[in-house]
Amino acid sequence: MTSRPTVLERAFALARTGNYPGLSELRAQLKAEGYSILQLEGPSLLRQLRELCTASSKANGADAGAL
Repeated sequence: MTSRPTVLERAFALARTGNYPGLSELRAQLKAEGYSILQLEGPSLLRQLRELCTASSKANGADAGAL
């Protein structure tokens, strides 16, 4: 039996990829993967995810520009 990450673990993993510039895109991907996004609430958690998405997207863009 394989273990599936929780919605919170998956949300942070996706946010770190830099492929999701904001929470709406991140939520859409989680829904597409079959996760319930009901646990993604609260100002602190949403701020952490938003900041991680933004920072990772900027880092991803900076890396692409260096090529």
